[in-house]
Amino acid sequence: MTALLALENVSRDFRTPGGTIVAVRDVALDVAPGEALCLVGESGCGKTTTGRLLAGIIRPTRGRVLFEGHDVWTARGSQRGRFRRSVQLVHQDPYASLNPVRTIRQTLTAPLLHHGIVRGGRAAEQRAAELLELVDLEPADQFLPKYPHQLSGGQRQRVSIARALTVGPRAIVADEAVSMVDVSIRLALLDVLLGLRERLGVTVVLITHDLAVARYFARGGRIAVMYLGRVVEIGPTEAIVGAAGHPYSAALVSAIPEADPEVTRTKRRVPLRGGEIPSLLDLPPGCVFHPRCPLAEVGLCDVRVPDLLPLGGRAVACHVAVREGRPAAELLQVGSV
Repeated sequence: MTALLALENVSRDFRTPGGTIVAVRDVALDVAPGEALCLVGESGCGKTTTGRLLAGIIRPTRGRVLFEGHDVWTARGSQRGRFRRSVQLVHQDPYASLNPVRTIRQTLTAPLLHHGIVRGGRAAEQRAAELLELVDLEPADQFLPKYPHQLSGGQRQRVSIARALTVGPRAIVADEAVSMVDVSIRLALLDVLLGLRERLGVTVVLITHDLAVARYFARGGRIAVMYLGRVVEIGPTEAIVGAAGHPYSAALVSAIPEADPEVTRTKRRVPLRGGEIPSLLDLPPGCVFHPRCPLAEVGLCDVRVPDLLPLGGRAVACHVAVREGRPAAELLQVGSV
């Protein structure tokens, strides 16, 4: 089956006063139709840039971005228009992503009319109401005349999701879509996205720094863990959370808080060698994680860049774990969660 979206050895550079930053470096990634995929990592790891590359918001410096096997940056005419409608982005900040001088009715009906999806204002309003109901904003007629400032953060984010649905997308890239809303409604928003996947067959790529969110959202799906612009591990959620293959993934899993505070206090965490993340302007040689890695070997990890290789049902970029044939969680004796 052809991947719906794919990155082929994609890199993205940004020029800064201090020099050129490679925000994403040689990332190869494919997203299947109807899949739930999470991109996970610390701030500055490149996951947002990767999401924007997938959505066609920014052009890669090197490599290709593919939609149904076709390069999105060489596509023209109807093929490019189809891609633009098929992949939509939901932004992180629900307070900045909606036009404050437009009502929810205007926000949702404008793309419907612009793209000729419906004809006439009455049909557009009816479809807008249906979209609000899809994201659990009911009764819709109470929300259509309101302005964004009259809604809560969670309600605004639901409107943002509804707006993404106006053009009938096949994929949604949700960039930290639940990080700026109250904890009490995060699960509800994640369930909205999962419900769209089940009912409409929409592929969802969720970007998050919180592995607990990824564990909930991508159950039955996949997680891709990023560190300083590279994918260091990708595979089924259950495999990564149960026994992380890369030492960095193991560190993220060990930091997930548990429902029982006593378990959280007593569970063993990965003993990183240092807490500071290297500067993107001065990356270490070899594996970029080796200055912090408890498994790092001198003469190997500080010299050679590891390839993303198969290991126990997932792909891992770690010299030591691949050589030993065991996930880093086992080598570090970190229990599953």
